Amino acid sequence: MSTQAEQGTEGCPPSAGPYVRVEQVMGTMVSIDLRGCAGNAAAAGADGVLEWLHEVDAVFSTYRPDSVISRINSGELTRSQVRGDVAWVLGRCEELRRETGGFFDMRAGGSLDPSALVKGWAVQRAADDLTRRGFTDFCLSAGGDVVCRGGRGPGLGWRIGIQHPYDRDAVAAVLHATDLAVATSGTYERGSHIIDPHTRRAPAGVVSVTVCGPDLGTADAYATAAFAMSREAAAWTLGLDGYEAMTVLEDDTVLTTPGFPVADPGQDTR
Repeated sequence: MSTQAEQGTEGCPPSAGPYVRVEQVMGTMVSIDLRGCAGNAAAAGADGVLEWLHEVDAVFSTYRPDSVISRINSGELTRSQVRGDVAWVLGRCEELRRETGGFFDMRAGGSLDPSALVKGWAVQRAADDLTRRGFTDFCLSAGGDVVCRGGRGPGLGWRIGIQHPYDRDAVAAVLHATDLAVATSGTYERGSHIIDPHTRRAPAGVVSVTVCGPDLGTADAYATAAFAMSREAAAWTLGLDGYEAMTVLEDDTVLTTPGFPVADPGQDTR
């Protein structure tokens, strides 16, 4: 992230309370919750995250005619002409397409659209940069995709609520974590925007898939691919290496992989 001022732990005044910022970026609401750091250092950390996400949106948005992705779709640019982050993201999308048997496909809708990777990748990069600059306890959330590090207080991990697919005021599960990325794909955030690239139809039988693991971009792509698989989603997620998942079917059946980190009822709820 090139826009954030240099920051280390020595320049981060301790704070008893959280520093929270919320802003609309990349077509969704982004929240930044920094713990244990106060004053200008916390503000600079949040500024850096938001500036980076706005930069990513300017380059990758499919809604902005001047973005690199829109220029590729219009024929103004070819994929062979792009470099840097754009080339890496498009290459990673191709890797994920092969890895998921074609269910993750940035051309599923007809035109080039790497959005199902970009949001998670960008938020993960922001989290990694905060860590590099000395922030140890924080949670970043973008449209339901979350990266958390450290804890929300001494001896307390983060509690991450997974939105219920039918009730916006309820959660389907609560996860407990100190260092985790969590991504959810479903119909409740943006409607039926995910299609099965093989049939060109919306998936049937599944209402949400949540994937968690070490990298948010990968988790986001896996959740998208699994959702596109319909009822085969839960079986496919059992084979993921280093990632866990929860699948909710239309009949309210909830299926989880063995290591899915649901919080124990007795864990601290403060």
